[in-house]
Amino acid sequence: MTPYFTGLVLFFGLHLFTGIRDRTPEKDIRARMGYGLYMGLYSVLSLLGLALIIYGYAETRGLGYLYTPPIWAKHLNLLIMVPALILLVASQLPTGHLKKWTRHPMLVAVKLWALGHLLANGELNSVLLFGTFLFYAIIDRILVKRRGDNGPGADVQVQTLMDIVSVVLGLALWVGLAVWLHPILFGVPALG
Repeated sequence: MTPYFTGLVLFFGLHLFTGIRDRTPEKDIRARMGYGLYMGLYSVLSLLGLALIIYGYAETRGLGYLYTPPIWAKHLNLLIMVPALILLVASQLPTGHLKKWTRHPMLVAVKLWALGHLLANGELNSVLLFGTFLFYAIIDRILVKRRGDNGPGADVQVQTLMDIVSVVLGLALWVGLAVWLHPILFGVPALG
């Protein structure tokens, strides 16, 4: 379990550091290191953490269950993933009503994804993974709000087309994952 824990600590430690780091010009580590070097090092360490999580997750399969989820929880997870994927797409597009309304659609998507997967998976390694993501998303939302980042500003032009694109691409992503990609990428069928 060492690679798994190391990956979780590295990945989420870096992301939490981003939320709490001092942003005053004279103390900001990103400004002192230079944007390119900081982001390069941050990206390499994040990818290393993610790789360790993926490797460690596979290595820790079969460690046992903390709980046995009911069948309906797997179906509920499939439904929860629809808005999660729509919001994930919305987070990467110019501001639409969804982005303006949720303020931070990526964090809402991560919370929904993690909660749905906690409902549907009772294995120790799954609970640790999805629980950590949910905890991180909640803490990061608090930190973002504390910094005064309340999402798109009042003067941002809202484009309804971006909501339509978010829904269409989010639904397409949901179908792709549920029908084909989930078993290929994660070794577990989402349907059935």
